[in-house]
Amino acid sequence: MRGAARTVLPVAVCLITRIVLLLWVLKVLYVAGPDVTSDVEVIYQGWYEVLKTGTFPLNDVTWQYPPAAALAILSPGVLPFLGYAKAFFVVSLICDALVFGLLMYAGRHPERPARSLRGVWVWVLGVPLLGPTAYARYDLMVTAVAVAALLAAARRPALAGVLTGFGAMLKVWPLLLLAGMRRGSVTRTSWTAAGATVGGLLLVFGAAMPGALAFLGFQRDRGTEVESLGALVFHVARHHGWEGQVLLNYGSVEFLGPYVPLVSRAALALTAMAFAWLLIWRLRAREFTASTAADAAFTAVLLFTTTSRVISPQYMIWLVGLAAVCLVFRSSRMTLPACLVLVATGVTYLEFPIWFADVVASSPRGIALLVVRNGLLVAATLLACRRLWISTVPGAARRGTGDASPDQPLRDRELLGS
Repeated sequence: MRGAARTVLPVAVCLITRIVLLLWVLKVLYVAGPDVTSDVEVIYQGWYEVLKTGTFPLNDVTWQYPPAAALAILSPGVLPFLGYAKAFFVVSLICDALVFGLLMYAGRHPERPARSLRGVWVWVLGVPLLGPTAYARYDLMVTAVAVAALLAAARRPALAGVLTGFGAMLKVWPLLLLAGMRRGSVTRTSWTAAGATVGGLLLVFGAAMPGALAFLGFQRDRGTEVESLGALVFHVARHHGWEGQVLLNYGSVEFLGPYVPLVSRAALALTAMAFAWLLIWRLRAREFTASTAADAAFTAVLLFTTTSRVISPQYMIWLVGLAAVCLVFRSSRMTLPACLVLVATGVTYLEFPIWFADVVASSPRGIALLVVRNGLLVAATLLACRRLWISTVPGAARRGTGDASPDQPLRDRELLGS
């Protein structure tokens, strides 16, 4: 009975919270905060009408996504009887359920004693913490592909590579899933499969639809978005005479004015430094465990998100999904960073949409919310980097505080059957 209860409880909580979320975005039920579904009803549906004609939105600077994103935007077309917005929310619900099912299977499989249901709970609780934004953006669909790729990494590296490549053509960041693939044949197979998938999709979309690479120019011209880490400089500066503005620019609310290009370049430099650290880690890492691929992917996406010029609320879905995969593995050292991400997700819902007007106005409450949310992300990033290093670089655990057991890699290799 106890084992059955461990399975029934997350299923019940997931079912209840998802019903509430779906009714919320369908405007049948009102919980709290302004409506956030306008992107689906206006922007996404507008793109849908253009994409149906066989071309990308060439003259729309808000189209900043790789070519396979067209498939996500077109996906509600499989349910035409619901209307575009309702169909989009149902597709989001299906992807949410898919992730839940994958995590349940991975955590409950009787032949895998090294697995846990902790990851299921991260997903069950993390998605509703973001509120209706979770279902009103296509990031949940991308996260579903990323979760499937990571769970396939240990035993089916070719499939993991194909899914990673497909995910990268949906929204670029899933390429980071390749960072922690086990050395040797797993890395060669997964990276080759990912590269072939990316190349193949680029060729197909480039030949079939004009404007497949137009998104690159639109992304390049982005500025410093008001919710990003670098934006805190200008939120404070506005109270000390800074003469810039907050405007809708390239599809997001950004700061424009003196020193903004400097801070944007600083953010890009910080991102480059983060990836340099990731490269050094990859070269130094030797002790790959069952959870290393997920831990490294989670850490890499944290680095990318925290240092980015733009931290949109829906980015938290990426982190929740990857944190959930990490905690499926009992060997993962990402429990505390995952908990910090969950708290940051809840704070994100408070800053958008609940008190987004305060954020835009740089009020004390808006600044405080950003300090807390971004501070949690910085703490989660630094902790994840430290724990990843200690658990994989030879000798690091002995020089550190003992976060990783030197016998853990051997136990994980035995569990993997290698």
